[in-house]
Amino acid sequence: MPENTTLSTLLAAGGDLILDGALATELEAHGCDLEDALWSAKVLFEQPHLIKQVHRDYFDAGASVAITASYQATPQGFAQRGLSVEESIELVARSVRLADEARQEYLAANPGSRPLLVAGSVGPYGAYLADGSEYRGDYALSAAEFRDFHRARISALVEAGVDFLACETLPSFAEAEALLDLVVEFDVEAWFTFTLRDSARISDGTPLADVAALLRAEPRVAAVGLNCVPLDLVTAALGTLRKATGSPLVAYPNSGEVYDAVTKTWGPAAGSAQALTLAGNASDWREQGARLIGGCCRTTPRDIARLAANMTSREPS
Repeated sequence: MPENTTLSTLLAAGGDLILDGALATELEAHGCDLEDALWSAKVLFEQPHLIKQVHRDYFDAGASVAITASYQATPQGFAQRGLSVEESIELVARSVRLADEARQEYLAANPGSRPLLVAGSVGPYGAYLADGSEYRGDYALSAAEFRDFHRARISALVEAGVDFLACETLPSFAEAEALLDLVVEFDVEAWFTFTLRDSARISDGTPLADVAALLRAEPRVAAVGLNCVPLDLVTAALGTLRKATGSPLVAYPNSGEVYDAVTKTWGPAAGSAQALTLAGNASDWREQGARLIGGCCRTTPRDIARLAANMTSREPS
């Protein structure tokens, strides 16, 4: 990949990018037990080769962006397992190396392939709490506390060579403000994606228009959008964002199944939502300005392959 290939240059060139899908879902399919506060981050020290395999599977399926296994990988979380700060930082860096190794293996096997990018996942404070609050945003930290929580992981991701940061699954406007400060501090490109209360508000109730206003003035923010949300919210939410910003939009929703927080299980969507799919609805999302599309929870390489086939078939000739 040319040294000057960045997320913003690829978007400026006019192309759309296909993202990967769920990491945890595929790790579970490989036999990993993720019933743990660290979730997929524990696989970084237990079975890291499986993480690389999943990244490679998504590249093989047609993804152009791999999101690292650092969503829940924080020094604070690893400390609860007795790991030192140094050991924790090494695990965050490992998440980048695993994605890059998968990229290099794919490129070696597919000379002349499309450009591939590695996004450093920066999950919210709520992910560290492991209580579902990344879908509520009902935690309160000062701006300095948010920055202190996220700084070490972001530093490790940047030092390890990610192409950009995926500040993702964000439920909180205040946390987004703090992360934006760190994006500027580390002079790194990023996208910001949010969980939703409804198609007009993020999870803490902040209007999407206010979120767009916060981010659109910062040139390091290459795209803004949503992730880990139900499929039936995507089109309307993208329409809300499209009216509020000229930035490229990003969407990687869940599979369409519904999560039951009490039983901690997934079940089928109700009514008309059952008919929604990533591949089937991608054209609607593109019409609303989505330039980066992929999947989150419960999506698989098969879903991304279908998405890639759909998007390729609809490219202008």
